[in-house]
Amino acid sequence: IGIPISCIDCHTTEPGWQPATFPIHNNYYPLTGGHSIVANDCAGCHNGNYNTTSSNCSDCHTDNYNQTSNPNHNSLNLSNDCASCHTTNPGWNPALFPDHNSYYVLQGAHIGINDCDQCHNTNYNSTPNTCEGCHIGDYNQTNNPPHASAQFPTDCETCHNQSVWVPSTFNHDAQYFPIYSGNHNGEWNTCSDCHTNPANYAQFSCIDCHEHNQSSMNSEHQGVSGYTYNSIACFNCHPNGNSNKKFNRQEFRQN
Repeated sequence: IGIPISCIDCHTTEPGWQPATFPIHNNYYPLTGGHSIVANDCAGCHNGNYNTTSSNCSDCHTDNYNQTSNPNHNSLNLSNDCASCHTTNPGWNPALFPDHNSYYVLQGAHIGINDCDQCHNTNYNSTPNTCEGCHIGDYNQTNNPPHASAQFPTDCETCHNQSVWVPSTFNHDAQYFPIYSGNHNGEWNTCSDCHTNPANYAQFSCIDCHEHNQSSMNSEHQGVSGYTYNSIACFNCHPNGNSNKKFNRQEFRQN
């Protein structure tokens, strides 16, 4: 196999010729990571055949491939080219799975998940790729605001990004009522300023902030059809939060 006859290229003067190195091995296959451990046991890989030993991963690691369980490489028909996901580090970790992007792109906080089972729970064929498929527990445990009682969408990306839960965005202005623009911009600190019932964010209070006096409001709205002293009525007539009425009071006065 053309090994030099200069002993010191590989051996020291220790008895028994061990330990030995084989620097020209890198010309054929670099021994790095876990492979460097077998550098003193040539037969461990070559088994007496030093001329046609394969450098394909599967020729040495088929047993490792067949014994995988998290995930089971065989059942998923994953590539048996170990280098497509693994380095030569011992223990096969960390591992990448570039083909995962064909199913679900791992971004943000999802990138840091090295335990496949954390999301797949041994099910690698029909794992849901919707937000609520993994995060319905987070959704149900929210309290400021409680997403379930407020009937927020379960599609987390409506308000959140994939890196952190907060800060989040919520298009309150377009969907419900302008609080980031107009007269109410900067006039509140927390959701509970207006949503005074923590168990039901569908309820809201205008009166607690505006501190209207019912008798004065009754007088000011005299003759307004449908007027009642409650927040829903306030919203019905002031859907944009402006003081300008959307109605002409004179049209509703009784003659």
